[in-house]
Amino acid sequence: MSEKNICYKKASEYWAEIPATLDGVLGGFGFISDIDIDGSTLFLKSILSSEDAPRPGSALDCGAGIGRITKHLLAPLFERVDIIEPDEKFINTIISFVGENKIKIGSLYKTSLQKFEPERKYDIIWNQWVLGYLTDIDLVAYLSCCRDALSSKGVLIVKENVTSSGKPEIDETDSSVTRPLKQFLKIFKLAKLKRIKQCKQTNFPAGIYPVYMFALIPIDREAS
Repeated sequence: MSEKNICYKKASEYWAEIPATLDGVLGGFGFISDIDIDGSTLFLKSILSSEDAPRPGSALDCGAGIGRITKHLLAPLFERVDIIEPDEKFINTIISFVGENKIKIGSLYKTSLQKFEPERKYDIIWNQWVLGYLTDIDLVAYLSCCRDALSSKGVLIVKENVTSSGKPEIDETDSSVTRPLKQFLKIFKLAKLKRIKQCKQTNFPAGIYPVYMFALIPIDREAS
C-alpha cells in the first residue's frame, strides 16, 4: 500500500529546501507551465460554460506553491481566490508573484491539506500536483471535506500525474505517490464524488507521467 511510503515530515522538509521560483515548484519543468495553463484554461472554461455551471465567484487554490495557478488561471476568471499552502516561504511569495491580480486574493491559509477546515463555500476547488503527498485514507477524508465545501453548483477539480503501469509508484525523494487511474476512481467513489468530465493534458514532453484532469461533484447532487 502507498500509505506506508508517505511521510508528511519528510515531504515538508523536502519542500522547505525548494526555491520559491517557477522552476522550483515545477521540479525543473518550469517550461511546461504555459502549456499546462492552456490545458487547464480550456478544461475550466468548458466547466464554466456547461449546463448547471458554477458561477465565477469564489475559487480555492489548494497547495498553491508560489501562486502559479492563482495568477494565470483562477484570478482572471473568479471574483475571489483563497489559497492553501503549508510552506511559509511560498506563502510569503504569493502576493508579489501574482502581481496585479493580487486584489482577487482572499484568505491565505498556511496549513497542510489534511488539516484544512473550510470557512466558506467555493464554486471551484482546484487541486493540482498536490494529492500525491496524502495517504489514501487522508486523501479520501480531504476530498470529502472539499466536497462539503462546494457551493450548490460548485465543482471540484483534480489535475494529477497518473501512472501508466497500473500500480502506485513511490518517489522516495519528496515522499509522494503517483497513483494509477483505477486508484483515483476508487478514491473518488469512497469520497462520494462522481466525475462529470475527464480529460488528458496534451502537448506535454515525452518521458513524463500522463496528466489527467477530473471534474467532480457530490454523488448525491440532484440535477436542477
